[in-house]
Amino acid sequence: MPGTDLPRRPRALALTGLVLALTGLAACAPPSSTPAPSADGSASAGAGSSAPSADADPAGCAYPAEGEAAKPVNPPPTGDVETTGTVKYTLQLNGDAPGETGGDVTITMDRSATPCTVNSFASLADQGYFDGTSCHRLADSGLFVLQCGDPTGTGSGGPGYSFADELTGEESYTRGVVAMANAGPDTNGSQFFLVWEDSTGLPPSYTVFGTMDSASRDVVAGIAGEGQDGSYGDGTGKPNNPAKITAVTKG
Repeated sequence: MPGTDLPRRPRALALTGLVLALTGLAACAPPSSTPAPSADGSASAGAGSSAPSADADPAGCAYPAEGEAAKPVNPPPTGDVETTGTVKYTLQLNGDAPGETGGDVTITMDRSATPCTVNSFASLADQGYFDGTSCHRLADSGLFVLQCGDPTGTGSGGPGYSFADELTGEESYTRGVVAMANAGPDTNGSQFFLVWEDSTGLPPSYTVFGTMDSASRDVVAGIAGEGQDGSYGDGTGKPNNPAKITAVTKG
């Protein structure tokens, strides 16, 4: 799912590539839209506005315009990006479909470790960018991730801007980790993936910006347990469960 080469711009996000890589097949581009950090389809689009220069922000964050936004949204603010403490955001999955497996997935994010990534996610969440979107890709063999964050549901949609990786080189995608999908170095946009079981075969190419608690992991595992349709042709596919993000709230 998290492709090893997941292209995320207008491809399908890295998830795809990762799966291929693990199976010994040719890698795609790094994931950005696919959970396994498939970066392929995630086109970060630039809504046409140019992001502020890195020197405008003490944290060094910059969000240059790229592509067309899959959904109207403004780029993250810079100049006063928080670099300390943690913040929590909760994804309500299938909240408008009582009969479906779902629930709340709370992600705790560390601003000191990945300030620019957390700043982007918070900005998108606060603007309602993720509301009403479905997690479009599920990997449930070898890699165990659910990829979300593309309003188009195709793996090729993004926010109209990109931003740099925040990596240590020691990232490990263990159960409960939340990371950015991408289509290669510094191609982050809006797509991210939730690791519901250890997926340590992934290379340390995807920025880890949060963690889920045990109850949240169980929600994602429950959705994953309903399987996927194999539509990506690499062992991953759209979840059989709607996996719809009804809303994202802070706290």
